[in-house]
Amino acid sequence: MSEGDARIRRIVHVDMDAFFASVEQRDNPDLRGKPVAVGGIQRGVVAAASYEARRFGVRSAMPSMRAKRLCPDLIFVKPRFEVYTAVSRQIREIFAAYTPLIEPLSLDEAYLDLTDYLEGRTATRIAQEIRARIRAATGLTASAGVSYNKFLAKLASDQRKPDGLFVIPPEAGAEFVQSLPIGRFHGVGPATAARMEAHGILTGADLARQSLEFLTARFGKSGAYYWNMARGIDTREVRPDRIRKSIGAENTFFDDLRDIDAAHAELAPLADKVWRHAERAQKAGRTVTLKVKYGDFRQITRAKSLPRPVASCAEMLEIARELLDPVFADRHGVRLLGITLSALEAAGAGDAPRQLGLFDQA
Repeated sequence: MSEGDARIRRIVHVDMDAFFASVEQRDNPDLRGKPVAVGGIQRGVVAAASYEARRFGVRSAMPSMRAKRLCPDLIFVKPRFEVYTAVSRQIREIFAAYTPLIEPLSLDEAYLDLTDYLEGRTATRIAQEIRARIRAATGLTASAGVSYNKFLAKLASDQRKPDGLFVIPPEAGAEFVQSLPIGRFHGVGPATAARMEAHGILTGADLARQSLEFLTARFGKSGAYYWNMARGIDTREVRPDRIRKSIGAENTFFDDLRDIDAAHAELAPLADKVWRHAERAQKAGRTVTLKVKYGDFRQITRAKSLPRPVASCAEMLEIARELLDPVFADRHGVRLLGITLSALEAAGAGDAPRQLGLFDQA
């Protein structure tokens, strides 16, 4: 927060509990109380796991075969993204009754800035009302975090999952952060956490002891972000109207990938996530970019642009796999994969008549 902004902001982060899996359990009573994985059919990967499945270690982006080994009774369910999108719209309508400042992160989570829209209530009270209205309207539970910035609100929403509410007041922010393991920091993936641990940085308190110069020298531009986060500082605003130049998703793997079929499978949930975000934002894109980070931290990107918007999630996935094939083989293995859709335009804009290319068929 800048010196010119003396107000304490009221930020709420709402996160639906095991959203995809909870929708499936809601709509099929036979699945309730049982370990459920959405996606992962045959040789695919898990897109979402119910809390019953998570107790066995099943998590999203996990290969279905591994998930089945961890939980032999796991029930796989085909995703129904049209249903999840419809439920997400219901939830957004509830948010809009309290504030116009809503920043969706995905179908199942969003930031809300209530600072100027309290109307005599506390942000905590409003968060309670929102959770109750979501349950009444959808039959699903949501967890919420309340704090004075986005970073802490997101951390807070994870504290009492599922179906919980947690508040981090301004006077407790810095102390709360210092007690966290470094892997809990938003933006610190497994690879970065390992690098920090190599420097003896295991907790937020360890991070707070580092100078800005030290962190910048070792982590580049992210160093300033880590320095601020360790002190509970986050000046980012909730931006409902931000203009997106690209939509992307990536995943860092616990074990480096060395099998091309496994890598192809890992691209599927990334493509699904990007496509869902694009549909929610009502955007289409003409360029697909593949990001690959190898086990020795070398990183490359490969891109393909079309003369028209990418037609479907399946087409985007096919392009990403084609881009991956010639660059996959590396003795260090693949640590991270990412897919980005760019050259964005309003969905449907590419449907207007256009001049045929030389090799197009009339």
